[in-house]
Amino acid sequence: MRNSEAVGWLRETWHRLARELSAFGIVGAACFLLDVGLFQLLYTSAGLDAVTAKLVATLVSMTVAYAGHRYWSFSARARTGVRREYVRFALINAVTLLMGLAIVGFVRHGLEQDSALVLQVANVASIVIGTVVRYLSYRRWVFPAHRVPAAAAIDVV
Repeated sequence: MRNSEAVGWLRETWHRLARELSAFGIVGAACFLLDVGLFQLLYTSAGLDAVTAKLVATLVSMTVAYAGHRYWSFSARARTGVRREYVRFALINAVTLLMGLAIVGFVRHGLEQDSALVLQVANVASIVIGTVVRYLSYRRWVFPAHRVPAAAAIDVV
């Protein structure tokens, strides 16, 4: 591969990654607002326990996130089937949900905090941690990159 081809390949890869990250961020921001708003509504107005409010808010925002990521954020990646993708997506979200529930549950019950502000800070912290885990996991296991045949492998000199 000539240097100009390598530069073109790197530029295209960078642009694809930037588009993917941008879309992931927009879908994530919308789902973040949905999660935080729904958590606040369910905890302060509907009278649900903080952990139950977190569970419901996460399940709703997770469903919206799957649609956004499949059809926009990772739309240029390989399609491996909705069932396979959704099962993996749900498993990854289950792990991050359990992490979020553990964080909110620890703050509420372990630290005996019942302030909506303190619990919202715990909720936001759980979302930030979960977002990093989800992005890396989605790229690797849910929406994998297209496979390049061995004969088409790129040798950079």
